[in-house]
Amino acid sequence: MTKFLDARSSQNAALFNSISIPIPVIFTPQLFGQIGLITAGVGTNLRVSLKGTITVQLPRALFIVRITVVRGTIATDPIVYSGNHTYGLNGLLNPEVIVFSSTDYNPPLMPQLTYSAFISTNLLGTTRVGPESFDGFVVSD
Repeated sequence: MTKFLDARSSQNAALFNSISIPIPVIFTPQLFGQIGLITAGVGTNLRVSLKGTITVQLPRALFIVRITVVRGTIATDPIVYSGNHTYGLNGLLNPEVIVFSSTDYNPPLMPQLTYSAFISTNLLGTTRVGPESFDGFVVSD
């Protein structure tokens, strides 16, 4: 039977257009969420489910946003999820909402697993405008 171990969330902004955080350097990951999941009482087959939302406003057409989730605290830690999202003219008129979901099966057994979510882009002038959230839970058998 599956055993629930822990759930955490990181929320920088709950509302649409509630923040204005520029992404100042292209192709450089910027942290937008981080959680630590306690794994005390862990059984076999540890599984982590992660999901998040981030909204960006674009300066002009055709840009790429990369969302990366790592097991750890820095962008070079082991990648659990990476996805490129390409946008066109719609992003000029309306902020783009990016939603993602990820899992980490059988991660290393540790007292706490830390996961971090990063955003990077290929275009200067991209701004994080909210909402932003990142959450996850861990279960085992």
